[in-house]
Amino acid sequence: MDLGYSLAGAFVGFLVGLTGVGGGSLMAPVLILFFHRTPAMAIGTDLWFACLTKVAGGIVHHRLGSPDWKIVGRLAAGSLPAAALTVWWLATYHHGHLQSEVLLDLLAILLLLTAGLLLLKERIIRPLRLARLSVEPAMRKTRVGQVVVTVLGAAAIGALVTLTSLGAGAFVAVMLALVYPLRLNAKRIVGTDIIHAVPLTLVAGLGQAWLGNVDGWLLGSLLLGSIPGIITGSFLADKIDDRLSRYALAAMLVFSGVKMLV
Repeated sequence: MDLGYSLAGAFVGFLVGLTGVGGGSLMAPVLILFFHRTPAMAIGTDLWFACLTKVAGGIVHHRLGSPDWKIVGRLAAGSLPAAALTVWWLATYHHGHLQSEVLLDLLAILLLLTAGLLLLKERIIRPLRLARLSVEPAMRKTRVGQVVVTVLGAAAIGALVTLTSLGAGAFVAVMLALVYPLRLNAKRIVGTDIIHAVPLTLVAGLGQAWLGNVDGWLLGSLLLGSIPGIITGSFLADKIDDRLSRYALAAMLVFSGVKMLV
């Protein structure tokens, strides 16, 4: 196992344990910017890293009873077919021809969006959620619209995750907060989000492995460091100001996004 990759896995795992986010958003940029891995290989390996690390979190949330399985099914109905179709599209039309610059630009844009959501999520969601609550009684009579929005939104996120390995966490959480303001509290949003991310990253990761974009040795080195990193970050989560950790993570995301763009 490579010590450098294990240290990178420990660093990202620590941030995941500390803030609950950051795995998918940071691992691919770290592999690209600091270890000079190709975007395709970084994204494919990152998808497996995200899948395997989220399995542990999913087991915990399942035991706590926090996921809403009906909503997980709606998300999967949109995201999993979209992920499979995206893999087919890459294999048929762009495998080996999708330029690294395109992937870097797409990654950079999503990193900046994720940083913005991390910093402004409450300011963005609160007024929109209040507006959504005002029409919730009427929406209860039209559950079909709610289901359609969930499936279509998840389909778009599934395609993005397959292409970039980003989006399975922050974007799904925001969508759930807006579409289900009464049904889901913060704990159930996190549990539902994590459970849904496991099959999504698995399908996308299998597709990327089929395309030859996964490095098993690299993945093992990352996981070797991430496990103690997540444990350490989880123990320190209550001892570090949440705002400080979010600002630090957002700053790293902005730095990575800007560096990729320039």
